[in-house]
Amino acid sequence: MQIYPGSPWENGYNERFNGTLRKEVLNAEWFHTTRQAQVAINVWLRQYNQIRPHHALNMRPPVPETLLEKPKINGRI
Repeated sequence: MQIYPGSPWENGYNERFNGTLRKEVLNAEWFHTTRQAQVAINVWLRQYNQIRPHHALNMRPPVPETLLEKPKINGRI
């Protein structure tokens, strides 16, 4: 197999993410519709990025919920 430097399909981070997604979501249950798969992936993705600790980040999530920008309410309509 030919390896192309800088290819997004041969990046160690992408490979690990794709393997984890496949193992924890795609292989874990059967989906009858693409909408069903989308919902399951979105739920998992939120948990993966905002709640789940990552070893490479000293057991912190990549985007902690406390750092997510909240919608601003200015009282105007």
